[in-house]
Amino acid sequence: MEVGDDWVPCFPEFPNISCWMPPPPWPETLFINITLYSISVLTAVLNLLIIISISHFRQLHTPTNILLLSLAVSDFLVGLLVMPADVSMCWLFGDLLCSLYRFVSDIIFSVSVVNMVLISVDRYVAICDPLHYTTRITMNRVRVCVCLLWFCSVAYNSYFFNLHIFQQQEHTSFCYGDCFALIHEAGAFLHLVLNLIVPVTAIIVLYTRVFVVAVSQARAMRSHITAVTKQISVTKTAKKSELKAARTLGVLVVVFLMCFTPVYFGNMTVEYESSISYSTVYFIMYLYNFNSCLNPLIYALFYPWFRKTVRHIVTLQILQPGSCEANIL
Repeated sequence: MEVGDDWVPCFPEFPNISCWMPPPPWPETLFINITLYSISVLTAVLNLLIIISISHFRQLHTPTNILLLSLAVSDFLVGLLVMPADVSMCWLFGDLLCSLYRFVSDIIFSVSVVNMVLISVDRYVAICDPLHYTTRITMNRVRVCVCLLWFCSVAYNSYFFNLHIFQQQEHTSFCYGDCFALIHEAGAFLHLVLNLIVPVTAIIVLYTRVFVVAVSQARAMRSHITAVTKQISVTKTAKKSELKAARTLGVLVVVFLMCFTPVYFGNMTVEYESSISYSTVYFIMYLYNFNSCLNPLIYALFYPWFRKTVRHIVTLQILQPGSCEANIL
């Protein structure tokens, strides 16, 4: 990473071994920090509202919403733990907490990616094979998938957590105040394949198919064409609500990919390219995290039930007996 002549050390008492950061123009820095911390709080609060809504109201206990609940938990952890740590230009909490921070961040990262794949699979079955949706996508199966998702993410990233600690102990060229991941080339390639190429390819393929089928369904419903083949008769049975859900979750997936893909390639660049500017590094580190704040805003924009549940929560109606049975759909 480029270091300017006017940069200052993160640890002024140890300038020879300290990382360096741009000189802080305090008015701008104060404004930026307040803004980023506010976004962090907003992200945690909005996703907590989603967690409470889906967990409390029985009408929202559907397979699709279980996946959204899992995504909201990971987004909540981003706002609670990851975003505040990323605001600081220098890491001041030591190597062990750095490794733990990277470990938690990578778990959340992996969970979010696979969650999007599962959401794409859910919409694919709902739109392309609606007659078998209720038998193939059940609550129990989705719960098992979500539990396996979190367990496998923890197990997968535990390897890199141990590797990160080992390399911190062995690697003496890194400065104090830096908390970038230390991944060898084989590990970086594995991350690239499992966290980018495979899931993004699956998401694009599934949603391309969903889009094609959804367009054909919309045309069939508008023209009231009588089904003459098995495929057409099946696709026409999908409800308008399923099409709306596909569009909404499609927006969710597209926004995720827009925030996710540049950040991943940016982090890969940071590992091997020393000429990347500090502002670019800071931007790509926060871009993906900001997606966790956008998700609940997408729910509020497209899901009337979310706005209703927020009113119930804010007005404390959920504390009343039987509130979990309220009609919010």
